[in-house]
Amino acid sequence: MPPKEEKVYLCTACNFESRKWLGRCPKCGEWDSLNEQIKIKQKLRPRQVGRTTADVFPLTGEGGEEPVRLVTGISELDRTLGGGVVPGSMVLIGGDPGIGKSTLILQLLAALAGQEHKVLYASGEESVGQIRMRAERLNVRSEQILLAAENSVQAIIELAAQVHPAFLAVDSIQTMFSEEVTSAPGSVTQVRESASLFVNLAKRTDLPIILIGHVTKDGSIAGPRVLEHMVDTVLYFEGDSGQVFRVLRTVKNRFGSTNEIGVFEMKESGLAEVDNPSALFLAERPVNVPGSVVMPSIEGTRPILVEVQALVSPSSLGTARRTAIGADPQRLALLTAVLEKKIGVTLFDHDIFLNIAGGIRIDEPALDLGVIVALLSSLYEKVVDPTTVVCGEVGLAGEIRAVGQMEQRLREAQRLGFKTILMPESSCRQLETGAARVTQGIQVHPVRTVHEVVERLFVE
Repeated sequence: MPPKEEKVYLCTACNFESRKWLGRCPKCGEWDSLNEQIKIKQKLRPRQVGRTTADVFPLTGEGGEEPVRLVTGISELDRTLGGGVVPGSMVLIGGDPGIGKSTLILQLLAALAGQEHKVLYASGEESVGQIRMRAERLNVRSEQILLAAENSVQAIIELAAQVHPAFLAVDSIQTMFSEEVTSAPGSVTQVRESASLFVNLAKRTDLPIILIGHVTKDGSIAGPRVLEHMVDTVLYFEGDSGQVFRVLRTVKNRFGSTNEIGVFEMKESGLAEVDNPSALFLAERPVNVPGSVVMPSIEGTRPILVEVQALVSPSSLGTARRTAIGADPQRLALLTAVLEKKIGVTLFDHDIFLNIAGGIRIDEPALDLGVIVALLSSLYEKVVDPTTVVCGEVGLAGEIRAVGQMEQRLREAQRLGFKTILMPESSCRQLETGAARVTQGIQVHPVRTVHEVVERLFVE
């Protein structure tokens, strides 16, 4: 008896199911997120009583060793993956159109092919000829890279069983379809079912699979939210297509840190790794210009020095503007209120623009002190010493709170030639005795409140 089909409406954000269309999802509150899908009902065969289908194992015992990772040879990518690709893992890469996802995948396959690994590239968006044209532009030539212009999941699984690749890349998951589902490719049901089949293939055969995912207007990966829960690792490609810098950020990783980033530079020959991101982000930093200060940030295990720029000018509008690029706009509004309340400066009638130079995004609280100093520097039209870096979290009472991994921040600042650092007094007390050698060559100024920062930098 053929399976029964039923029309339902599924929410693309939370996978809520409804028999009728609703303007707003009652579960997650998203507007216009319910799409019509075909639901297939299949009658399950009854399980035989007393029959066991699963094995159980004790928590301790053999088999708990760290799996041998497949090192790609692209260090920035290996960093975001936690040291390489884990056998049987599912990796999902999302990013804006034209950001370089397919370019990165092709370079990844070329690196693995250079290690004599047979790899399979299944594309549902490009023909074999188009992929070869892109490979020619990137100077990628290898017989170990097998191409397939296919968007049927079952056909790709059969092809993988025939050629036995060491790695499988799928471009993209939104173009794939399962022959057992009647809805169109890209629908919630198709994306979920296709991802489920690829997950089953990866876990059953220990084949590492990487999926490319499209993103929506708000920057999230298109399709059901459950897609990100099904995979092991989720990477986001960030950056403006008009800039040469690309940041590969880890937002989920079952086998490593979730705070790592990889930095690439887009060139005619493809994506080039950036070994020293700090020097790259500070390369075009203006000297002796108000509103600019350097902040040592920590991205995963890597310290990166970034330039914080601020522009404060009188507003001609009834409501002053607050714009932040590369930082949280809500955090900017909070720090502006702290300055008005604790320092007594007038900012309600000033437009404020904040920018983290280089196209990188900083989310850690250690950015607070850099924002405060950049705002005051632009407001007072006073230049901050170009050999000074600042770092610290700012509380609502105007206090400067401690931040972690200060030793790594100090080493990176000292390596790039900075002479002075303003940091929380509590962080100075928390530094280990072995860090005393780090402070040699760089002068440390501990601060406790925003008032002390103003007195030290802007009061002559």
